[in-house]
Amino acid sequence: MDAFEDDEDLAPESRSGRPETLDRLMPIVYDHLRVIARHQLAGREGGGTLSTTGLVHEAYLKLDQSSAAWCDRGHFFALASVAMRHVLVDRAKARVAQKREGALHRVTLDDEQIAGDEQPEVMLDINEAVDRLAAVEPRLARVVECRFFGGLSEDETAEALGVTTRTVQRDWAKARMLLRRALSL
Repeated sequence: MDAFEDDEDLAPESRSGRPETLDRLMPIVYDHLRVIARHQLAGREGGGTLSTTGLVHEAYLKLDQSSAAWCDRGHFFALASVAMRHVLVDRAKARVAQKREGALHRVTLDDEQIAGDEQPEVMLDINEAVDRLAAVEPRLARVVECRFFGGLSEDETAEALGVTTRTVQRDWAKARMLLRRALSL
């Protein structure tokens, strides 16, 4: 069942993306956002300093500040994925600014892992590679945002992007291959 349809009063408003609608929508989608955030933080070495709740709340603040409107449940979670990406990248930038030194680390684009606080350079490298990918293959970059940064399933990503699950599977495989190449240079 669509989280937006759980509350009949929110269903028509949810398409507007207005801040007051976001405030009313968050209690309905909060648990799902926590699952996504938990998935993102699960692969972090040492647990990091960002909690599941913290990631959801920081993503909420990014969504609240955004003027983007969402069309449906899938689109909302795609926007939430982008917001989580920005939160994680911003934290990585802050950590790099503090460290200014670091060793090379192996990069994985597996569904289960994401660079932790111990590897902020990796997060920044991935972010730059996704930005370069977006310039050439925007849909592939959106798949990476949804799957890697947002922790969405193949079906949720397909719904968010308005494509088939099979297309997401092909795009995800191609995107990972292209990003691995870009990151190994």
